[in-house]
Amino acid sequence: MKVFTNNIIEIDLLPKYEETTLNKPHPSYWTLMLVNIIAFLTILGIGLATLFLLNEKAAMNWIIWVVAYLIFAIMLFVIYNASFKRRGFALREKDILYKSGVIAETTTIVPLNRIQHVALNEGILSRIFKLGTLQIYTAGGNSGQISIAGIPIEQAKVMEEALVQRLVVKTEN
Repeated sequence: MKVFTNNIIEIDLLPKYEETTLNKPHPSYWTLMLVNIIAFLTILGIGLATLFLLNEKAAMNWIIWVVAYLIFAIMLFVIYNASFKRRGFALREKDILYKSGVIAETTTIVPLNRIQHVALNEGILSRIFKLGTLQIYTAGGNSGQISIAGIPIEQAKVMEEALVQRLVVKTEN
């Protein structure tokens, strides 16, 4: 007969995830982010120019609009750069860890035995830069999902295969 125990866990003795060395997104991912930002700003700039052509009041205040556009563009670059530098992930023996965020930092740790599905996504631009996004799904719905972008495609395939192998072993037991 098994005896029920419910011992106290010493919090100070638990492993600290903060000490884990994180893998950063590949440097090409920053270039990919820049391409996306520039494409967005180009479309926004075309919209602003169209506004000037169609609206005389807006055209009279074009300096204000252009300064606001430039400030917005600079802020976008700064925030995305900070976001790129703060991202990291680690595949550990029993879990996968993902950290992101600029203003509010989020660290997500998913136990490997909770993973239900793994997908590897490659967009058109990602393929050009040989990068992939590893999507990890758990039973928790949207809150139980990790999306790790900027992984070199070969490394992402190895990680995907390792996680899928864990899933196969889990379902066989």
